[in-house]
Amino acid sequence: MIKKIIGIDPVNPEPDSIAKAGKIIRNNGIVIFPAKCLYGVAANALNEKAIKKVFQLKQRPLNNPILVLIPDKSILPDLVKSISEPAKKLMDAFWPGNLTLVFEAKDNIPRLLTANTGKIGVRIPSHPVAKALVEAVNFPITGTSANLSGHKGCKQTGQLVPSILDAVDLVLDAGILKGGTGSSIVDVTTSTINVIREGEISQDKINKTLVF
Repeated sequence: MIKKIIGIDPVNPEPDSIAKAGKIIRNNGIVIFPAKCLYGVAANALNEKAIKKVFQLKQRPLNNPILVLIPDKSILPDLVKSISEPAKKLMDAFWPGNLTLVFEAKDNIPRLLTANTGKIGVRIPSHPVAKALVEAVNFPITGTSANLSGHKGCKQTGQLVPSILDAVDLVLDAGILKGGTGSSIVDVTTSTINVIREGEISQDKINKTLVF
């Protein structure tokens, strides 16, 4: 189990470690990685087998969709049906960063990922390790937190439960993260923008961005 955990520089992640993690994800394995606030679970977000592993290790209800991380905005049209003007404003203001936008998912997106909602949550991460990892694979990866469903997220790898450690292929340990509420989640599928969860980016900041 110890060999599964490798230290990684949170500011300048070692290319060899990122390459190792990327290879695992490309082979539909599971990697735990540091994001800005908490540790997350990375898997190929377009592969049903990999997504199923994420649901199983988190003991996550199948009606609870999983958000994805992307390397840049150019991938977005492959995942979503449309990008509204308000969505573009929010992306320009807060990506990369802790804002997840919920779009109408294209029909080719695995239903397991979207929990049959027809919607997909997407963000571009700002943490150097998360950013390097998703750029290395150059396709969407899962961005859900590395905890059992309904339990607190982990801001250090020592908080990971044994069943999750057993189920994953690699842990990228960047030390203690700042913790917190995680990303804000905004539904941009309708003309009225809906803040589903207020996280690091406040509703006030979101509203002010949309006014200008």
